[in-house]
Amino acid sequence: MNASPSLVDELMSQLQGAPMQQMAQQLGTDTEQTQSAVGAALPLLLGALGQNAAQPQGAADLLGALQRDHSAAVPQGLGGLGDLLGSVLGGAQGGNGGSGGGAGLGGGADILGHIFGGNQQRAEAGLGQATGLGGNAGNLLQMLAPIVMAFLASRVQSGGLDAGGLGQALGQERERAQGGLGGGLLGSLLDQDGDGQVGMGDLFKIGGALLGGRR
Repeated sequence: MNASPSLVDELMSQLQGAPMQQMAQQLGTDTEQTQSAVGAALPLLLGALGQNAAQPQGAADLLGALQRDHSAAVPQGLGGLGDLLGSVLGGAQGGNGGSGGGAGLGGGADILGHIFGGNQQRAEAGLGQATGLGGNAGNLLQMLAPIVMAFLASRVQSGGLDAGGLGQALGQERERAQGGLGGGLLGSLLDQDGDGQVGMGDLFKIGGALLGGRR
């Protein structure tokens, strides 16, 4: 019933080749390990965004952030993510305008703070342990965060998505992630009381913290 490729699949296909090699070089890992880690990190990021969007007003807030801060970074053409990654790795000198859309790892760290809130360190540690990247997992997430946001901004532009459509698309990603490594990491992140289940208590604890109260 997967008539259309998932957002994770689309992103993975666009990151093949030179972009993946760039990330491997930056991390000091081989391409195979980097590819495996990216395959876990993307569902984690998109699943967390899906959780954000499921909160009251969450999808509208995320849509506003994409349009305001990330539309200028939307890559032109399917090969554009490599150029965006290059600017991220090079710590590019601005030019995007907006407060959270700047390139460079610093911009990625800012985005991660909004995606994960107070759970950012847990997300990085869990990904590092699961993929063998260790402390490098945080760097990988910082590289991927602006790419994910620019990719979503391009989908909003090209698909004419409103808040409801964006929330639905991200909700599907969160469901697709279940059973995979990224989904398992997201589940453990959401299970804040450690009972092995993501219940209402966990969601209340996370609630608005996931989006960081961004205005």
